[in-house]
Amino acid sequence: MSNESQESGEIKLEKELNLQADFPSPSYEDWKAAAGESLKGAPFEKKLVTQTYEGIDLQPIYTSNDIGGLPHLGEKPGYNSFSRGTTANGYLAESWEICQEIFAPLPSSYNEALKYDLKRGQTAINLCFDNAASRGVDPDNAGIDEVGKNGVTISTSQDMSTALSDVDFERCPIHIRAGFSPLEPLMLLKAAAHEQGIDISKTRGSIHGDPLGYWVTNGQIPVQEEDAFDRMAQAAHWTAKNAPGLRTIGISGLPYHNAGADAARELAYALGTAVEYMDRLLKRGLDADSIAQNMHFTFGVGPFYFMELAKIRAARILWDRITTGFNCSPHCRKMTVHARTSFYNQTKYDPYVNMLRTTTEAFSAVAAGVDSLTTNPFNETYGSGDEFSRRAARNVQVLLNEESRLNRIIDPAGGSYFVEKLTHEVAEKAWKLFQEIETKGGMLNALKQGFPQSETETVDKKRKADLAKRKSMIVGTNFSADVKEKKIAPTFPDYAEIQKQRSATLKKFRDSRSISNKTRDDWRKMLSQLKEAWESRSTMKTDIVEAGAEALAAGATLGEISSALRVEKTAQIPSASITPLTPRRQAEIFEELRDAVESFKEKTDSTAGPKLFLATMGPLAQHKPRADFSQSFFEIAGFNVIYPPAPGFNTPQEAIDAAIASQAPVVAICSTDETYPELVPPIAKSLKEKNPAVVVVLAGFPKDHVETFKQAGVDEFIYLGGDAHHILSGILKKVGVLS
Repeated sequence: MSNESQESGEIKLEKELNLQADFPSPSYEDWKAAAGESLKGAPFEKKLVTQTYEGIDLQPIYTSNDIGGLPHLGEKPGYNSFSRGTTANGYLAESWEICQEIFAPLPSSYNEALKYDLKRGQTAINLCFDNAASRGVDPDNAGIDEVGKNGVTISTSQDMSTALSDVDFERCPIHIRAGFSPLEPLMLLKAAAHEQGIDISKTRGSIHGDPLGYWVTNGQIPVQEEDAFDRMAQAAHWTAKNAPGLRTIGISGLPYHNAGADAARELAYALGTAVEYMDRLLKRGLDADSIAQNMHFTFGVGPFYFMELAKIRAARILWDRITTGFNCSPHCRKMTVHARTSFYNQTKYDPYVNMLRTTTEAFSAVAAGVDSLTTNPFNETYGSGDEFSRRAARNVQVLLNEESRLNRIIDPAGGSYFVEKLTHEVAEKAWKLFQEIETKGGMLNALKQGFPQSETETVDKKRKADLAKRKSMIVGTNFSADVKEKKIAPTFPDYAEIQKQRSATLKKFRDSRSISNKTRDDWRKMLSQLKEAWESRSTMKTDIVEAGAEALAAGATLGEISSALRVEKTAQIPSASITPLTPRRQAEIFEELRDAVESFKEKTDSTAGPKLFLATMGPLAQHKPRADFSQSFFEIAGFNVIYPPAPGFNTPQEAIDAAIASQAPVVAICSTDETYPELVPPIAKSLKEKNPAVVVVLAGFPKDHVETFKQAGVDEFIYLGGDAHHILSGILKKVGVLS
């Protein structure tokens, strides 16, 4: 720089900076070599490459080379395979629907909660029928554990009107989780709309009738399979003409997701179900465009943020591929997706952490561009959510919408090397599974053969094995447990009382409709007309939905309507049984241990679990790593860990005396592998001599000395990678806590 330039105050560079030339970017090979050096000889693939339950190898770093040639790249939102969403403007014009479930068992209580929540952020109605209504049975003909369970008890058009009273579902989207058949719920909605002066042709939403989803969850549907598809066809035919904004063909991945399936399997089984429905309805006279436009997909969203995001993006790609094969019009190839945060991922202990789980799950669903979303309450495992838990769950979505402003960005993950590659890999894995289902004769045949069930259960077992060995973590369950927490009191309603109350109400309803001969004749006449219409349904002489709605308005019940649709002899016989997939939670294996400890505390009138004494040997630096590990390890089963103050015991005798004085039935020796040969034998032997029933545990697994230490009296070894569930179960059995 010249003096003249300095004096003038101007700063001139001798040459222009060229960061790329001056700081050359390292290649992938350079990075991999540097990463390999940091591993100190450990295999790169073993340490830095992770295989998912889908069978996908996750790399530690992704580059542009990983996405070269991917078929869906370069697309714009709303076009081509719809990987980036089904609309060109994402959520800019209209945000996703905040579609919360409200598990209030009675129509009146549901209505009260619904109106309250709609004023506080909820933007769509989500009405779940209880177990009885889901199979078309009135409360007085249902089991005690069916009425009011998993939804609202609905039996009459009056009940439906009460549940939706003062709610304008002409403007507010409505979604009804109906069970195996959309037909009867559609009739109920039609009757309620007529009573409330609502134009049903303007309603938007879905009546989620999903016979295969119901079948695999319950093991059976209450009608023959052909009858179930006939009902689906009738509902789809009617809505296509009279309420095009209502989708009545439900396809749910939740039965598989909530039984432990990975993303690729859940997606494959949902697509297999959709194709099964497409084939069945094409045979019943509907065209492919009408069927595709009438479909409403539901997926669960679990804890692996990127995988769930990729799954939903992949779902749209594959559905576009499938509907193209059916020659659907471009606008009919768009997939409508509802998502629900995971039940499989919820925990009963430390339940407030569920709020955090729900937040990340909801984030992945919104970032993927779902059309509607349900975020479950943190205390779902304890029963129906109260006002506080409903508010917290609802506000997760409000926060994502209003504060995180995800509604202002279209496909925020698009272009990410990792997400784009993962989207492609999930799509390919799911497609391969989908093709395997097709070779088995379609989804229904595959279910009858037990293929999706066995595949799902295999993944569930792998997940739980990893959880047992703490290869995977659930905070508050198998890691960082809070042994001092107070369990939330269950809020499950008294189902026996609800069944009794509803049966009495229904009796009064039936008595009231028989007051006059005209009323009695009206509903009976309408039911008779419905039966005739159903018998001649192939000719479409009578509008079955209109006939059913009129019968309900005249006083027929849901159970009577459903029976009228089973007039054929074969329709009275339930479907064949298949192996069911019961909704479960990954954390259950450890929660069973905590439950046993809680029962032990009640029986012994104690405020703490069984004692475990840590024999901390030597200075703090010597014993602390394994003492901390041991404390965390045993607290996940609810043990009351006695952790002596620093610096630790200087001699084996000091540790023995303190352990005996503590009266703990379990003692864990904590030090280092180098000191164990000198310390372990005298401590273990002496403890066993003084109390043969004491369980001696060693923190660590020194391979060369394991047999010697066992002979000295050590019962168990705890270490990274050990089966924590198996070890803790065994110890709880030895101390009489677990049978």
